[in-house]
Amino acid sequence: MALNRKQKKQIEAARNKINSLRQQLAGARKQPDDPEDIPRLEAQIAKLEADIEAIRNG
Repeated sequence: MALNRKQKKQIEAARNKINSLRQQLAGARKQPDDPEDIPRLEAQIAKLEADIEAIRNG
């Protein structure tokens, strides 16, 4: 199924957010100030990746 413009925009926004979260995650791993940051960031990334798959699969 082809994606419409809205779906493509949603996927693009989610990918941008994932990139930002991955940078934050890398920083949190280098300097673990708050031990809750790493699992929280990983969970957010996983949720966004799941959202992308849900959009793709309809």
